Amino acid sequence: MKNTDASSKIVELDNVVESLDSESSRPRKGIYLLPNLLTTGALFGGFFAVLSGFNGGFELAAIAIFVAMVFDGLDGRVARMTNTQSDFGVQYDSLSDMVSFGVAPAVVVYGWSLESLGKVGIAAAFVYASCAALRLARFNVQSGISSNKFFIGLPSPAAAALIAGFVWSAQSLESSLWLSSLTALLTACAGLLMVSNFKYPSFKSIDMRGKVPFVVILSIVMSFVVITIDPPRILLMLALGFALYAPVKFLWSKFYS
Repeated sequence: MKNTDASSKIVELDNVVESLDSESSRPRKGIYLLPNLLTTGALFGGFFAVLSGFNGGFELAAIAIFVAMVFDGLDGRVARMTNTQSDFGVQYDSLSDMVSFGVAPAVVVYGWSLESLGKVGIAAAFVYASCAALRLARFNVQSGISSNKFFIGLPSPAAAALIAGFVWSAQSLESSLWLSSLTALLTACAGLLMVSNFKYPSFKSIDMRGKVPFVVILSIVMSFVVITIDPPRILLMLALGFALYAPVKFLWSKFYS
């Protein structure tokens, strides 16, 4: 009887140990702090841009959108470098992008110039916002099957940079019909490029932890120096050049190859 009691206690002890091991092996519920904190920074930048646009601070709103771009560019890279990717982070980043690069630019550009066009201005702003939503939805669906080397359609941060850069650099211009018409055309085109099938480089293949030649670091430093000379116009030219890259490449391949 004593041997039977001892063996039963050993079995019970083994079951307790196994249950504790299984509980400890289960993934803990929660979210990763650092990448989602950066995503929150991007979300706040878009939210602040909307508030500034409502109050007529369009220059400050444009700057806030660029600040949101910096945070948005960091969160994904930090998540990959620290191996803290999660489904929650992907969905949170997508919602943050919709606010910062979909709703915020549309609200800012409408209050700055498109409002004077009436229904045409509303249509142009809505085309941009709706295309941003479609672009993000398509990206989420294709994220697991598409190549990391390129994006299908103009990325929403680049489209937002195009709109914000234009608003920022044209602050000194007087309001007029031709300026509002040009703004509406630019806004609608930026939206349509987001849902196009043009391929844009993603730069995700760049190894941020690897060694690079000294000239690369020097080029980055010089790029920052050039941007500080005239931030709104330099950033606008960079965004415009990136937006036109894929269409020009497509036309070149059609007519000259």
